[in-house]
Amino acid sequence: MITLEPPRGMADEADTWLKLGLSASGLGRFLRAAQKAAGLAGEVQVLLADDSTLKRLNRTFRGKNQPTDVLSFPAGATAVFFGDPEGPEFAGDLAISLETAARQAARFGHSLRDEVRVLLLHGVLHLAGLDHESDSGEMAAREAELRRKLGLPTSLIGRTAGPPRKRVRA
Repeated sequence: MITLEPPRGMADEADTWLKLGLSASGLGRFLRAAQKAAGLAGEVQVLLADDSTLKRLNRTFRGKNQPTDVLSFPAGATAVFFGDPEGPEFAGDLAISLETAARQAARFGHSLRDEVRVLLLHGVLHLAGLDHESDSGEMAAREAELRRKLGLPTSLIGRTAGPPRKRVRA
């Protein structure tokens, strides 16, 4: 399930998804493809929100008082958004800041849709048990491999390795 909590100022828009250039069904299909590619079974619940929501979640669950682009909450951890599902069919929750994603998309020269997909893949890999903050590059290598397989622009981890590059479309 993907839930859209529109950024302030968009709450009254008739079709916020369309205004953002996003599709719930399209993101759902991509999420399932990313899960399959990463070997992650079970339902993933996604919250698309604003910077203030991600800042609150980051402060509450990670002790960091700043917004971030994506947060991952694996099954077995505190269920954050939709209650406390049980059983092997639940993989975890993801939260993505649409405001941060929009800034990053502009910085790296691609669409908000592509940036949200990059963040979904990154979050799925965390739910699958990978952690770039403590591994020796395994998550970065896996993310780069799956990014290519899924047709995504520069990976989230790969961005820290060099200057931003514009995506060239053939």
